[in-house]
Amino acid sequence: MNGHGIYNPRVATRRATQPLRATSKTKLTAHSSQEKTPLHFNPEAITFLRGLRRNNSRDWFDPRKDVYEREVKHPMLAIIEAVNAEMAEFAPEHVRPAQKSMLRIYRDTRFSADKSPYKSNVAAWWTRAGLEKTSGGGYYFHVAADEVIIAAGVYMPEREQLQAIRRYLLDHHEEVRRLLNDKKLRRMMRAFDGAALTRPPKGFPKEHAAMDLLLCRQWGVTAHLPAEAATKPTLLKEIVTRFRLAAPLIEALNRPLLGQAEKKKRPLFGLPDMALRSRLGS
Repeated sequence: MNGHGIYNPRVATRRATQPLRATSKTKLTAHSSQEKTPLHFNPEAITFLRGLRRNNSRDWFDPRKDVYEREVKHPMLAIIEAVNAEMAEFAPEHVRPAQKSMLRIYRDTRFSADKSPYKSNVAAWWTRAGLEKTSGGGYYFHVAADEVIIAAGVYMPEREQLQAIRRYLLDHHEEVRRLLNDKKLRRMMRAFDGAALTRPPKGFPKEHAAMDLLLCRQWGVTAHLPAEAATKPTLLKEIVTRFRLAAPLIEALNRPLLGQAEKKKRPLFGLPDMALRSRLGS
């Protein structure tokens, strides 16, 4: 995500941008605590985000904070909870409290030339348990004044993670390519820009069959929908259907990262913690 908190995959093709049609057989509902909460945004939310994009300042935001809380934040938290209820079936390791999945509206401007205090979208990121503090594979949803983005993948991984995925691809490139090109997935989403290198990465064989994937610095899929999709009762279905289809890909991309995370957690000399080592006089 860039300084404005926007996921930046390649713009999806027309096929990936077609909203889903609601049917009685596929209608998704949240768990009982959310049954009376509309699982979509009111048009006022889009109006607010459009105004924020034009007037990104505290002087504009502060008098309208109650509108943000009512029309943007609270509906977003309800949607996250509903997605969690569905995700428990196909990606339980990514289920997190809604407050932790929802990204802050406030920008970190410390190292940015752009000092705009707010993001111009409302977004959520479902990371995997064990990879919360890294850039592992996860699921992303965001609503802006002009579009809805639904995405899944590994975006801007840390250097060690990038190397771990590339090493994994040497032996598993056929599996990952098959998952990326799954027909049902590609009807709903498109691979986002891999930010590909122009030369083979150092330390990897130049003629390897996985080179098209090894050149990438990020892997995943995305769909761009009109902003109006956020205001329709089918919003939850739009999100969950795509997340479910992308789940096998995310699981595969996270495999090498989970192994790496476990190695980092491995205690010194096999002892579980500093307290035990102290008791043993080490």
